Amino acid sequence: MKSKIQNPRLVRRADSSRRAKSKNKGFTLLEITITVFVLIASLVGVSSVFSRLTSQASFNSSRLIAVYLAQEGIELVRNIRDGNWLEDADWDEGLNSCSGPTGCEIDYNNFNNPGAEDPNLQLYANRFLKINDNGFYNYSSGADTKFKRKITITKIAADELKVSVTVEWPKGSVTVQEHLYNWK
Repeated sequence: MKSKIQNPRLVRRADSSRRAKSKNKGFTLLEITITVFVLIASLVGVSSVFSRLTSQASFNSSRLIAVYLAQEGIELVRNIRDGNWLEDADWDEGLNSCSGPTGCEIDYNNFNNPGAEDPNLQLYANRFLKINDNGFYNYSSGADTKFKRKITITKIAADELKVSVTVEWPKGSVTVQEHLYNWK
């Protein structure tokens, strides 16, 4: 049998290339650690942005409801003024009791009862508005909400009232103002 004589230089080169190839197969612990860190940092960033967007959407929803409730308060006071004109009463009858820092509140339900007395502005009692099954906000029936509505009326002149309605909730408040006049 003949033996093969190998060139020692070729043998060394072949061995070193095998070692080099085996070192490049797979990932080192450092590479895996860095990759995991980058993935975790990305997930934390995305979840943080999502959480902030959800919180902002909730605040905007509450603010929108508060603006509508404040505007409704203005319209309820305007409705009292207009009702006074229709009844040939003083245009600001029932509205002067709501001046000062205490403020007042009014229940929307009093407008819906045929034959009921005109709705009166009652002293502000720091009560939460309720929402009934029909989606109307009031103080008498339904589930409590997080909103409180305070109406303040200031006499500016003999024929002018400033109506200010503030709606508060745990994370904010909205104030709407309007001037009502005796223009009839």
